[in-house]
Amino acid sequence: MTAWRSSENRSTDSARSSGLSVETRVTRWSGSAAPTEKALRLLLEGEGLQPYSWANGPLDRYEPHSHDYDKVIYVVRGAITFGLPQSGRSLELKAGDRLDLPSGTVHDALVGGQGVVCLEAHSPVRRA
Repeated sequence: MTAWRSSENRSTDSARSSGLSVETRVTRWSGSAAPTEKALRLLLEGEGLQPYSWANGPLDRYEPHSHDYDKVIYVVRGAITFGLPQSGRSLELKAGDRLDLPSGTVHDALVGGQGVVCLEAHSPVRRA
């Protein structure tokens, strides 16, 4: 029961030292109702990922940073905006939206006014 529309926001970053072109992707939820945490967890587990939940209060902020793993995030409730300082782009995510963030991508984040609950999973870095 997956209800997405095509990715609306895409940004290609050369994030890895291997020189591969890697894509940061937001996939919008298009169902008539927001998905449950259980449904989103099942989607991630179906990809062989091991999701965990985290939450932040209203207007919490993350300074620019990067990770050495590919990250997948689904917003369960609330909203969060991820900034990509190197490209000057902002990606706002709401309930059901998914962010695929490649290893090495510098990003920051600002939580929306109602806070946010997310599911996150890490996938191994793909090698050439």
